Amino acid sequence: MLAAVASLFGMASCCSGLAGPDYAAGYLILPVAGGVDRAYGDGFSLYVPAWPLLERYPGHEFQTGLPGTWMFAQVSGEPLKDAYSDVEGGLGWWRDTRFPTETPKFIMGGVGLNFSAIANGPAHGAGTWEEPRGLYGVAQLSNRLVFPIDGLNVAQGACGQLFGYGYLNLPLADPQPRGRKGVSTGGNCWTLFLNTANFKGPVAFFLPGFWSESAASDARLTGRMLDAQPSDPNRAVQMETQYVPCKVAADSKGGLFAKLAPVRFPLNHAGDTVLLHRDTVYREDALRKSVEAWFRGGPAASGRVDPRGAFVRQIGQGGYATWEIRWRPGGGEERKAPLHWDSFAEPLRIDAETYGYRWRGPYVTRTRTRQGELVTLPQYYRLERTERGSERWVPVAEREVPAETGLREVRFGRPEEPPQEPYTTPESTDSPWKKPGPVAGPFRIRLGDGSVVVYSWYRFADQPSLVASGLSKQERERMQAKVERIHRAWGIDRDYLIPPAFGTLARLDPAQIVRPPKGLEVGYVPIATYQGLSGR
Repeated sequence: MLAAVASLFGMASCCSGLAGPDYAAGYLILPVAGGVDRAYGDGFSLYVPAWPLLERYPGHEFQTGLPGTWMFAQVSGEPLKDAYSDVEGGLGWWRDTRFPTETPKFIMGGVGLNFSAIANGPAHGAGTWEEPRGLYGVAQLSNRLVFPIDGLNVAQGACGQLFGYGYLNLPLADPQPRGRKGVSTGGNCWTLFLNTANFKGPVAFFLPGFWSESAASDARLTGRMLDAQPSDPNRAVQMETQYVPCKVAADSKGGLFAKLAPVRFPLNHAGDTVLLHRDTVYREDALRKSVEAWFRGGPAASGRVDPRGAFVRQIGQGGYATWEIRWRPGGGEERKAPLHWDSFAEPLRIDAETYGYRWRGPYVTRTRTRQGELVTLPQYYRLERTERGSERWVPVAEREVPAETGLREVRFGRPEEPPQEPYTTPESTDSPWKKPGPVAGPFRIRLGDGSVVVYSWYRFADQPSLVASGLSKQERERMQAKVERIHRAWGIDRDYLIPPAFGTLARLDPAQIVRPPKGLEVGYVPIATYQGLSGR
């Protein structure tokens, strides 16, 4: 999902307005069956592989999501027009990623009304600190995982291991008849849960006011957003690619040929690619009801989802790709034509809960790395006209590309780019970052992406996003008491989500996994305050 900028995965316009003369872009459509009962509206989880889509990071033009989804609010009554808002995000690369590598990162991807606000994690979102539009939209919950401002780092070298994540509705906040900006706000706290090899459990959650504040300017939205409504269990699952570099050239006869940067997909033990596994939706009795009873004085909730309240969406038939090459002959009007994807890729229903691709033909190659095996898609193509008169790019061997095009010598390396500016947070003594401020730190960690993250420990209720939320002291203290229970009872080394049926789990960069200082083990959370290429 691509919620870091306004040109997003899914409903937003794909691949438009990109700089650069030639590039490939498109979607992979994953056939997940719909028709799920609306009672399964308390969240979702799924497993997708983490891998390096391109052999070399191609620079900040690159924006693509790995397989992901949108989580919309259920529609009650007449559908609202011009009211786009959801959770997307996921694994991928974005143009505003400041410290990218070939390995993907994870962002939360909350989208406020028509992209007026975007929240990608604690301290990461749209706007500026003077005019934030989502920078305060997420609250940190875990006391064991630092969420870097640039996004969660998957351990470098991931090669198809499964990354489990989802959002479940935890009862952390009370509904507010008159919340921030005077609007009615529900109590839904959509909480990110992870299932990885070295971290399991809840990480952070969207503050309900992030969704409801749009009603301050549009009263028809009151009670209709994700703060107050269940989620729609019938979600699309797709993979959007907005930019892969390529080069188009003509021979002396006017024939057109193209060379694509090496695009790679992971292979399992059978030589196939898994793209989606166990897309699961939940009723409120899967987790939230037991947590509510716990907070009211009942027995401690384990935090594990109850399979009896879960439903795994089945894989349907079909699935298809819309990848195409776009180019501007002589720098003029853009042309586009699809890749003949079906000539080398076969959609594959691996089992009822798993979807992927089988690769075929002489132009795909396989490479084994220390982490796993990858297939590289065909690199060379010729533009041909079909019997129906349409155009398409068909894969060809390198020897079939005329030498005069120069395509054989084209290389796609990492471009020279200026160093990225660091992320900083407010230093003013009156800001939510300093008043009341941290209780321990700063501490520093160095990530596999080459950046340094500076973080400090805040009392949960006094972290910047909650101080800036408009919640009263009493409301924040009620949340504090709930979070202290979670910190005491829920560790990071046992399952919360239903585990995958096969495969190996991906690892987070271990530098992000921390331990609270002595005396701050319960009720305190680590908050990143800076991220740059050097510490400050």
